[in-house]
Amino acid sequence: MTDSTQTGLSPLHLALRAAARRFADAEIAPHANVWDEAEAVPRALYGALAAAGLFGITVPEAEGGAGADALGYALVMEELARGYASVADQAGLVELLGTLLVRHGSAGQKARYLAPLLRAEIRCAYALTEGGAGSDLAALRTVARRDGAGWRLDGAKMWIHNAPVADFAAVLARTDPAAGHRGMSVFLVDLDAPGVARERKERKMGQRGSPVGGLRFEGVRLAAGAMLGPEGRGFHLMMSVLDRGRVGIGALAVGLLQRALEESIAHAKSRVQFGKAIAEFQAVQWMVADLAKETQAARLMVHHAARVLDAGGNATLAASMAKCFASDAAVARIADAVQVHGGSGYIRGVTVERLYRDAKITQIYEGTNQIQRMIMARELFR
Repeated sequence: MTDSTQTGLSPLHLALRAAARRFADAEIAPHANVWDEAEAVPRALYGALAAAGLFGITVPEAEGGAGADALGYALVMEELARGYASVADQAGLVELLGTLLVRHGSAGQKARYLAPLLRAEIRCAYALTEGGAGSDLAALRTVARRDGAGWRLDGAKMWIHNAPVADFAAVLARTDPAAGHRGMSVFLVDLDAPGVARERKERKMGQRGSPVGGLRFEGVRLAAGAMLGPEGRGFHLMMSVLDRGRVGIGALAVGLLQRALEESIAHAKSRVQFGKAIAEFQAVQWMVADLAKETQAARLMVHHAARVLDAGGNATLAASMAKCFASDAAVARIADAVQVHGGSGYIRGVTVERLYRDAKITQIYEGTNQIQRMIMARELFR
């Protein structure tokens, strides 16, 4: 069982976790290495996730979601990542875009994007990063200029999850270049619109089933109704979901750790050297013990951050700590899982090899861990 501790989990939490675990064990894990080699997950999987109620975990039931909380979202993300991180990544994108649409979307925007997104009829992208604007969003150069009653969008985004396959994107652009952070707005952009070009699909080190690529906008005409939320509040809107996003990435890292722990225990019990299972050697025992210890510590930190979010408190410190600790633990301890497997752990097609590659990006996206430490320090020295 992924977490033997039931403390603080409601019947809804337990049901969500059980549903996500069953789905991951039956529909994801058996195919993960194949999808990783193909660098894609089947389109049909999106529909299966939606049918299982694993999209839009915190979106209210009245809006088509599961109506759960951030802790429920963390539980689902852990289980999906234990199957394959790229699938969890897709659920995380739906969660972020769904949250933005629920909080700030008009009735028309919800009908056009939210409902089809949760039914897996369309796919989304979250388009912030640019060549000169990754951690430093103040350097954003994509611009939306007024064009009659609407807008005209010009610029380029890079390293955008789902850019090669998404049907629409939430795009952060400058609407008042002189106003700094207060001069940015969010637009919902159909990616088949004239003037939109998809740039190359990147070949990634890990999480290869979740495609990443670039988007270019050249004179893309947008109706006034394409703006999400108020003008000039785009930076705030995008940042407002990052605490939830960091809880999700922390939970994803916990899922990777948990799967690495299970794989390491099974391998150590079955691998015989010098006439006995390597599980009997203290050097192996200590690596597995550290893996188990940090998996549980990361899980508890993620759950704490989720509970702070659910209580309506300022979760920034807790979310940054959880994301940073869990992702650092995933990279360090899954390296030990590869070591436990010896030479086989270095071979493509062996699960821990994929887990190791999948873990690295968790230290980078949703804010690098260097940025997380800056955020933590800022919160601590308020």
